[in-house]
Amino acid sequence: MPNPTMTKFGYPATLIRDYRHWCVLLRPAQATLAALVLVCKDEAEAFSDISAGAFAELAEATRDIETTLSSFRPYGKINYLMLMMVDRDVHFHVLPRYDEPQEFGGTQFPDPGWPAVPDLGFAVSLDEPARDALVKALADIWPGSSTGGAE
Repeated sequence: MPNPTMTKFGYPATLIRDYRHWCVLLRPAQATLAALVLVCKDEAEAFSDISAGAFAELAEATRDIETTLSSFRPYGKINYLMLMMVDRDVHFHVLPRYDEPQEFGGTQFPDPGWPAVPDLGFAVSLDEPARDALVKALADIWPGSSTGGAE
């Protein structure tokens, strides 16, 4: 059963990878190319309240995120933002950061905050076909996926 944060960020259409305690979603508002949301499926509104299993699995999820994103486009930095101001379920906004604009599917994705704080007020909006293509491109190279990646 998806929690409200998962639903807000487009689950199931934006789902890239589902873990036991976490799910990785494509962030609908692409502040940078391949911006993600890592959402904990535990019923927890504080990071300290997630289960031991979720804490343990977080290492695997973040390793897979960084492996996938660096394979997709070499990024200069990666930011994990745990804001939880509006969406109460434990989650991170994951933003790969680029020193030059990136292109995917004919769309340009600048990083106007580079090299400082990410500009979350800026976002590229994707239509459904572009969103689906980006979800597929990332899912296809995810570690352990049937079409790519490493176990």
